[in-house]
Amino acid sequence: MREEAMPSSPRPPRLIGLATAAAVAAVVAVIAAPASAATSTTVVGAGSGRCLTVTGGSATAGAGVELWDCNDQSGQQWTTNAGGGTGSGHTGQVSDTNIAYVGRWDTSSTVATAHWAGAYLQTAFTGTSVKVRTRNAVSFYASIDGGSYVSHAGVSGTVNLTSRPLTAGTHTLRVEYASGDLAFEGLVLDSGAHTVTPSVPSGLLEFVGDSITAGAKDPRGALDAYGWKTGEQLHLRHTQIARAGYCLVAASGCVGQATQFFETDSTGAVPWDFSRYQASAVIINLGTNDLGHSVSNAQFQSAYTSFLANIRAKYPNAAIFVMETFKQWYVSQTKAAVAARNSAGDAKVYYVDTTGWLTSSDYVDGTHPTARGHTIIANHLAPIIAAKI
Repeated sequence: MREEAMPSSPRPPRLIGLATAAAVAAVVAVIAAPASAATSTTVVGAGSGRCLTVTGGSATAGAGVELWDCNDQSGQQWTTNAGGGTGSGHTGQVSDTNIAYVGRWDTSSTVATAHWAGAYLQTAFTGTSVKVRTRNAVSFYASIDGGSYVSHAGVSGTVNLTSRPLTAGTHTLRVEYASGDLAFEGLVLDSGAHTVTPSVPSGLLEFVGDSITAGAKDPRGALDAYGWKTGEQLHLRHTQIARAGYCLVAASGCVGQATQFFETDSTGAVPWDFSRYQASAVIINLGTNDLGHSVSNAQFQSAYTSFLANIRAKYPNAAIFVMETFKQWYVSQTKAAVAARNSAGDAKVYYVDTTGWLTSSDYVDGTHPTARGHTIIANHLAPIIAAKI
């Protein structure tokens, strides 16, 4: 069934008026999908780039329509019950349902705030340009149409991502927030352009760890880390609940992921709402920092066993992978924690032996892998995860 665009003012008996046959043919037709609540939007000519306009802004029955330069006046606002996703709710604002937020985001206000490492958003949009609204100084990476990530370091305000106009059509966008004021205030699109529902994988990998998982000391941080690369290899969404200097067990000078993992941010005590998404798999790499903070073997094993049980309570169906630290520290205690969960009837907790994955040349400083080292880890890890999910 074809459904005509309906003006916000009383409907003219025929959609003609001053519009010529060619002009009417050029406007964007609205095709009915399953009925949804009416929304107000502009209707833009596919060939002309001009807006369908009630002549003189009249609200009189029988008023004519014409194509005119888009100006956001009331005479250019139309409503439709079609669920095509191109109405006024799809212009790139924070609440736009065509923007997918991946990771731990606070989207409860007009500003979306990213938390932890590697949080990103993705969408698709029409037009030839796109800008990102930021608040204070922030560093982020942006990729358009699957291209290389471009660094935008220390920027603020409205940031142009398209120094050269794109070809007309529909484009994809991903933005990964790295450091600074991780506040997203929306997109700025061309006049008459709109967002489009992006293609987003249903599965999600959640990586939990410290500076290694966060990609510390690598040129692009989280983008260079094994978690990001593993997710990309498997074509799954991915999060990195990780921060430099973190331990499994809380100790003086070391935040414990055994408790902080369950919070919205890497600092503070605002519980994360685990109903926001469910992970397909949780991959944990912890223990590198605990030894330096005098965490005993018994403490480590007990905390890990409890941590795994608590994660299971939040993610009932996820596969949980427990990685051996690349330093081979707390190996028997880590294995024992996994065995304890298996003995408790949780068969979807797996120990990952990382022996021999990296050589001395794969580290920046003997502890943190190089970008190449992270790629090696991802190449080992991806098939292990794929076999279990």
